[in-house]
Amino acid sequence: MDEKANALTIDVEDYFQVAALAEAVSRDDWPSMEYRVEANTAKLLDRLSEAGTRATFFTLGWVAERSPGLVRQIRQAGHEIASHGYSHQLIYKQSPQTFREETRKSKRILEDIIGEPVNGYRAASYSITQQSRWALDILCEEGFTWDSSIFPVHHDRYGMPGTPRWPHRLETETGLELAEFPLSTLKLPGYVLPIAGGGYFRLFPYWFTQWGLGQINRQGHPFVFYLHPWEVDPGQPRLEVRWLSRFRHYNNLERCEGRLTRLLQRFHFTTVSDVLIQEGVLDPGQAGNGQRTAGDRHGRAAAVPAKTQNSGA
Repeated sequence: MDEKANALTIDVEDYFQVAALAEAVSRDDWPSMEYRVEANTAKLLDRLSEAGTRATFFTLGWVAERSPGLVRQIRQAGHEIASHGYSHQLIYKQSPQTFREETRKSKRILEDIIGEPVNGYRAASYSITQQSRWALDILCEEGFTWDSSIFPVHHDRYGMPGTPRWPHRLETETGLELAEFPLSTLKLPGYVLPIAGGGYFRLFPYWFTQWGLGQINRQGHPFVFYLHPWEVDPGQPRLEVRWLSRFRHYNNLERCEGRLTRLLQRFHFTTVSDVLIQEGVLDPGQAGNGQRTAGDRHGRAAAVPAKTQNSGA
């Protein structure tokens, strides 16, 4: 296993909340959809416990309201709780006022559940772009100290090409500061390739992902890897969407859990806060609930049962 510490992140949302499936499911439909996020997150907690790995769980406020026991279980297992917003809407389609209200609401829900500060944020579908850069000021004003929303690539739904590829401190439009952990990319001749996980992890052959992430470590940098609970659920309902959305969402779901197990054996992972502190871009006092404790010197997850019985447990 490589010893360079990297950030492992889980975006806690259900299959029907994904932007790629929005053409088939509206927000009004969510309460009536089959709810699978608890069982799938428990499966991921089992894999992380087996590997002795801590991670950051960017948790959707909508899910946290319905599954406070799941949020407590994640935290009790030694993982970091961060915000994924409330309703998984693209930020550049929200007004600043709506974004502020949802961001504040989600932060409060999570903090009330775990009784600790929640200082980290990730936008739905990485939708902090040049068009919505104003959101970074609101994050600072609402008490967040770090973010992992910026993808320095060209993409039809997200991306901020040309921005720094490694953890850094960024200055917002009004002069505030925020620690940023951009989603990981591989620089190829004439092209910056996204390689941070999710659909890319399922699209690329496993050997290529391992090689690409290893390249980042060999260059002396940490990478951030992301996954969703629905990506280890090949039995999820199939929704009728256009071919590109169908490909992005359903491609290689049956291979994802096995690939994740291999990745956990190959690389050293911990929380986003731990890596940002180690990289010198986040002060330990700004880590909220994500910093490794003195009794957890190796950044390993607590070995606690990962099964949840009900949403209010």
